[in-house]
Amino acid sequence: QVLDFGWPDLHTPALEKICSICKAMDTWLNAGAHNVVVLHNKGNRGRLGVVVAAYLHYSNISASADQALDRFAMKRFYEDKVVPVGQPSQKRYIHYFSGLLSGSIKMNNKPLFLHHVIMHGIPNFESKGGCRPFLKIYQAMQPVYTSGI
Repeated sequence: QVLDFGWPDLHTPALEKICSICKAMDTWLNAGAHNVVVLHNKGNRGRLGVVVAAYLHYSNISASADQALDRFAMKRFYEDKVVPVGQPSQKRYIHYFSGLLSGSIKMNNKPLFLHHVIMHGIPNFESKGGCRPFLKIYQAMQPVYTSGI
């Protein structure tokens, strides 16, 4: 059984997609004692780390006694072979996902409208004391607006 849950490069997957991936992995692993999950990623390994970290949170809540050893093996693989989740957005999504599982965060399915962006002061992104802000807005993983540089 092969499932493709791809998402665009350099993006963290949508929370709904993380939920779908974790549910599919858990369903498959619980369907048979000899079932395994193999994750493949064409991009950077940090994206794979997001999925593994999310599943570790997910399985900790829904794990049976038999899955404890599987979880340990996955955690050990994750620490040895997968780049730790290091991007701020990746860490934030893992915290969001953990909050969804615990019930402390609820998903908002109502539309969100961005009317303007205000920057107070000039951020020092360049060594000479300035910045060139750039804004790209996505809706359903598709770019809908790109500001000028």
